[in-house]
Amino acid sequence: MSSMTRFHLGKERKIGLAGTAVLTSALMLTFTVGCSSKNYVKSQTAPLVDKTNQLDAKTASDHRTIVDTDERATAGIAKAQGAANSADERANAAGQSADTANKSAQDAYNRVDSLAGVVANLDNYKSIADVNVTFGFDKSVLTAQDRQTLDDFATGLAEKRSYILAVTGGTDSTGDANYNYSLSQRRADAVVNYLATKYNIPPHKFYLIGIGKDQQVASDKTAAGRAKNRRVEVKLMTNMDQQQASK
Repeated sequence: MSSMTRFHLGKERKIGLAGTAVLTSALMLTFTVGCSSKNYVKSQTAPLVDKTNQLDAKTASDHRTIVDTDERATAGIAKAQGAANSADERANAAGQSADTANKSAQDAYNRVDSLAGVVANLDNYKSIADVNVTFGFDKSVLTAQDRQTLDDFATGLAEKRSYILAVTGGTDSTGDANYNYSLSQRRADAVVNYLATKYNIPPHKFYLIGIGKDQQVASDKTAAGRAKNRRVEVKLMTNMDQQQASK
């Protein structure tokens, strides 16, 4: 082999070694850069991942809190509704009991056409006080003035003995006779219920006389006369003299 050939072979060998070294360096540099890039990306994204995880946990916690609050609210509403329903039932029961008691009291009132034949020794009774209350057209509710009038009449009644209350009522001639009969009964009942309830007067003391029988006290030809006929009259009657009745 000539010296020239050996020279060229040596040069090629050096070039090959140099290329290998360069390639190796390039690969190492690429690996290093790649690792550095991954580490950089990881260092930048890690806080974001942690923050996202924290937000997810907070969202889940808030959701559980909302669900729990809704459940408690629903339970509270259901409990309140149950209490309200129970109160309504008790109120209805009380109302029915009151209606029943009121009806029983009304049934106990004496309803007669006249006192004759139903009150023993009627001739011995005399009226010692009386009162009238009038009603508006087609009305059967006591006004404040009506109640005051009845209060004035009933003052001291509880201390009296051996008495009866004769109650008569009426309407004017306007309208149907059957309707007026029912209306006059309601008016009389309003008066009697007020006196019986407020002054604890036993039902058997009341005698509702001739209710709705057109026992008018004035002419229906005038408005003033019709107003007088829309009335309930109560008479306090006793078979004892004033002094004895008060003892």
